Amino acid sequence: MSPLSRSFNYWRDFIKSYRTITSFRWLVIGVFVGVFSGLVAVAFFWLVEIGKFIIQHNLAGIVSPEPAGEGIFHGPAGQYRPWVIPVFTTGTGLLTGWMVNKFIPETINGGTDGTDATINAFHNHGGIIKARVAIIRGALSILTIASGGSAGREGPITQMGAGVGSWIAKKFDFSAKERRLLLLSGAAGGLGAIFRAPLGGALTAVEVIYREDFEAEAILPSVMSSVVSYSIFTFFFGTEPIFGIPRFSFHDPRELIFYALLAFVCAFVGWMYIRTFYFIKYHVFVPLREKIGLMWAMGLGGLTMGLLGVLYPYTAMDGVVTGGILSGGYGWLELAILGQIPALGMCYIIIGKTVATSVTIGSGMSGGMFAPALFVGGMSGGLVGKFGHHYFPDIVTQPGAYILVGMAAFFAGVANAPIGPLIMVTELTQGYGLLAPLMLASALCLVLSRNISLYEHQVENKFDSPAHAEDATINILEQMHVSDFYNPGDVIVLEESTTLKALTDIIANSDQFYFPVKREDGGYTGMVSIHNVRNWMFEEDLHDLVIVRDLMSRPVYVRPDYDLYQALLRFVNTDYGQIPVVAITDTNEIIGLINRDDVFQAYAEAIAEVKAEAEDAKE
Repeated sequence: MSPLSRSFNYWRDFIKSYRTITSFRWLVIGVFVGVFSGLVAVAFFWLVEIGKFIIQHNLAGIVSPEPAGEGIFHGPAGQYRPWVIPVFTTGTGLLTGWMVNKFIPETINGGTDGTDATINAFHNHGGIIKARVAIIRGALSILTIASGGSAGREGPITQMGAGVGSWIAKKFDFSAKERRLLLLSGAAGGLGAIFRAPLGGALTAVEVIYREDFEAEAILPSVMSSVVSYSIFTFFFGTEPIFGIPRFSFHDPRELIFYALLAFVCAFVGWMYIRTFYFIKYHVFVPLREKIGLMWAMGLGGLTMGLLGVLYPYTAMDGVVTGGILSGGYGWLELAILGQIPALGMCYIIIGKTVATSVTIGSGMSGGMFAPALFVGGMSGGLVGKFGHHYFPDIVTQPGAYILVGMAAFFAGVANAPIGPLIMVTELTQGYGLLAPLMLASALCLVLSRNISLYEHQVENKFDSPAHAEDATINILEQMHVSDFYNPGDVIVLEESTTLKALTDIIANSDQFYFPVKREDGGYTGMVSIHNVRNWMFEEDLHDLVIVRDLMSRPVYVRPDYDLYQALLRFVNTDYGQIPVVAITDTNEIIGLINRDDVFQAYAEAIAEVKAEAEDAKE
């Protein structure tokens, strides 16, 4: 066989597998989405880093510490000009307000950040994120973070990755359900790349959309997208984790007491973090927006953030002025993990970061709440680690580990996403030495923070999501019973020994299409469909040779006390048009038939009712 013929056969087999094997199809789609989301993540990260280097490092002369795995641009700092920061943050706020108002006004009330906008698109907009929304919000996020706004990269890259998935689904005319899964796959690709944590990014994407559930169907394409996106990202920027930190391990069971205390501290700080954000957003900037307009309100938010960034307490390291609450802040987390920030400094940074992030994102500027949340959570955990190490040095021997656990526990509480952040931290530390305290602290913080959520469009579970309106019909169908829908009365029952000739006469004089079959002892043994008989009816030579036993298929039945969901499953599994209804006390006693059309009609009416209720709830 020639190489061309072999190539053709491989391609034919590939197409056949794509069309017939669902898991293979999603694997291929996940790879495709991962390629595009990975390239977007590379461009986004590079633009953010060069923007920070130019504006903060060169123009403002402010040097923020960079974690070991980042900081791709290096050089001497420029002359110290602190006024550059508020000038750029104000300009970014004004530009953001103007562009949002002119080009994407539908995003004004889009939620907390890019992650929340993705959640909203999944639940309420059929998995659609318009290309212009992802592009404009992504570009504005670059300016916000580069100019010093207290925001993270993860929210914007989640929205941009989700936008990639939505765009691909639109180009290939996928269904609404498939579009939602591609939305999550793109988000997973963006998160996995920007965090350099492929498994954690994939799991976070599929669980953050719910408080008490996750989107299981999206796991395969999300994992594949995240792996491919991560691979592309590390091809350009290396495989080193974000933090250059030592390996931590858990070895003393007594230390679990302090990790439990950490959960309580993170839950309290998380409550304050969310309350502060919502207060500044809805009690300061929303009324301000109504009075002076969107653009000027955002401009005022940018000015306030810029002034906070240069006036809030800062540190001078080796004679170089260092920003304390500007941009994402991963460098400060690394310094804290290495023990170079005192407890009082952590308290200052927690307060400043909370207010600065609330002003930046609450005013409507573009950026993410993910990184600031990890920052605040890490510093909160660090306080517990400092306390424990100071008073119980024999038990708490590695206070830096509490910062990592605090990051995961804090985000688990405020975002109701316990698994993804936990895995992310294990990937960041390149080991499972802290797995036990991570699990304990995350679980406790999740329970303690069950009544709060960082993301406004997050719903409890699938049954609360308009995206799964059809799934809610299962509950409705379970409340309806066969007894209310079947046709009671005499049913023509065949015997196994009935000949094809006799069966032809029975069919000609009956309006039944499906006939139950019994053995000589009266036991229900099978079903005969007109469709099975049609090919034999006109073969007169076979009329006396073929009997019902040769034509019947497997038996199935329902009872009057069965719900319609059970009946629906039997119709779907057998493709019968009618199913016998048997007595509750004797499954061999056939008392009627139930029609498939009646059950499907009830199903359609249930879907219509649920969707109508969902529309009313929106209004």
